[in-house]
Amino acid sequence: MFSYCSDPTTLSTFSWFSCYLTTGVHLSFYISFVKVLLLLAVTAPVALSFGFLGAMSARSRILPLSWVGKTYIALVRGIPDIAFFLFFVIALDQAFEWIRHKIKCPDWDQPIRQGADFIVCPEAKLPLGSSAQWIHESYGFALAVITFAIVFGAFAANVLFGAMRAVPRAQIETAEAYGMTHTQAFWRVLVPQMWVYALPGLSNLWMVLIKATPLLFLLGIEDIVYWARELGGTKTPKFTAYPHGDWRMWYFIALLVFYLTFTRFSEVILERLMQRLTHGQATSGGEAQRKETA
Repeated sequence: MFSYCSDPTTLSTFSWFSCYLTTGVHLSFYISFVKVLLLLAVTAPVALSFGFLGAMSARSRILPLSWVGKTYIALVRGIPDIAFFLFFVIALDQAFEWIRHKIKCPDWDQPIRQGADFIVCPEAKLPLGSSAQWIHESYGFALAVITFAIVFGAFAANVLFGAMRAVPRAQIETAEAYGMTHTQAFWRVLVPQMWVYALPGLSNLWMVLIKATPLLFLLGIEDIVYWARELGGTKTPKFTAYPHGDWRMWYFIALLVFYLTFTRFSEVILERLMQRLTHGQATSGGEAQRKETA
C-alpha cells in the first residue's frame, strides 16, 4: 500500500483505486490466479499419467488388470464431477486420518464413527491444529490435485484407449514380424503414433479442466471465485476502510477475461502442437500439410 493511503476518505478517484487495488486482501486475490495456474500445471501431467496407466490397463491382455482399467474409466466418468468432488475429498481426508490414527493411537478405545462425526485422536489430524497456515493450504491444495487428477485421468484414459485402438493393427504386426517384442512394438510404434489421434480429445479435456478450476471453491480453497465474491460484495468485512457498492459483476468480468485469454492462448499452442504431430503422418492433417508444401 502506498504512503498516501493512510486516510482513504481524502483521496481522489484515481488515488482511491490505486490504494483499493493494492491492499493485502487484493494481493491474496492476485495470488489466487497463481494458484489456478499452478493447479493446472501440476494436475495436467498427473492426470495424463493416470490416464495413460488406465488406458494401458484397459487394453491389457491380463483379464483382471483389464477389468480394473475399464472399471476405473466407467466408474469415474459416470459420476457427476460435483458429487465426486464433494464426496471423494472428504473420504480421502478421512482415510489418511484413519491410517494415522491406527499408527499413532493404538490404545484409543472410543469408536471413530460417532453418528455423523468422524473423531480421531489429535495426533492423527491432518494437518495438525498447531500447523502453520501454509501447511493447511498446501494440504488442501494436494487433495485438490489428487481429486482433479483422478477425475480427469479417467477421461484421459478413455481418450488414450481410443487413440491406441486407432493405430492400425497392421503396423504392430509388422513390427513384431521384424523381430520386435510386443513391449517394444508398443513403445516404439504404437505410443509415438497414438498422440496424433489422442490430441483432439486431450485438447478438449484441457479446456474442460480449465473451466473446472472454480470447483476449488467447493473444496474450501480460497480461489479466484471466492475472492471475486468476497471483494465484490457490499457487506464484506474485507474492506471497512474502502466501502463500495455491489461490484461482483466487475470482478466476475475480470475472471471472464482471464479464462477467455487463457483458453485462447491454449488453443494457439495446441494447434501448433497438432501441426507438428501430424507432419508426415498418413492423416487428413498430414495430407493437408503435404498439399500446402507441394
